[in-house]
Amino acid sequence: MSAEGIAADGGTAVDAALAFAESSPETTRSRTLVWQDPVPTAAAGATMTGMEYMEAIVAGEMPPPPIAVTMRMRPIELGEGRAVFEGEPGEEHYNPIGVVHGGYAATLLDSALGCAVHTTLPAGVGYTSLGLEAKYVRPITRDTGRVLCEANVLYRGRRQATVEANLTAADSGKLLAHGMATCMILSD
Repeated sequence: MSAEGIAADGGTAVDAALAFAESSPETTRSRTLVWQDPVPTAAAGATMTGMEYMEAIVAGEMPPPPIAVTMRMRPIELGEGRAVFEGEPGEEHYNPIGVVHGGYAATLLDSALGCAVHTTLPAGVGYTSLGLEAKYVRPITRDTGRVLCEANVLYRGRRQATVEANLTAADSGKLLAHGMATCMILSD
């Protein structure tokens, strides 16, 4: 079956890419992902304070979540109510118009925003995003290089927290995107 036939027949993007790999090997790229089962890691993390859990990930004592592997991002700095992530956007994150998909920036923002809140939580208390607002300022391409996303908690109450973040190009410091989130605090 041709690549065109797979796409027209409702196959997955993976099916289409594999078909195009056969017909266009000169433009084909691949990437192998390795990750650990996230459920035992999350269970172990639930026994720690949010700061302890995040520090264990930064120190390499706990495996990164699979999303971090897929998106090539990781936390690099932490403080009470603060998290800084770095990312390496690549062409595997491109959308159909030839730039990094906005979801890459939104994922970095959401991750740093949530983890900033996580650093404020005691053991056994979790959070979930109630809302995320992302504003895109500049396009991101594979040539942008390393990006940094710094998030800071603005308000942390008993039931919710508000947090903001900036996503910048590491080399130039130029703002690429910024965002805010509200997180619900989940306690027993």
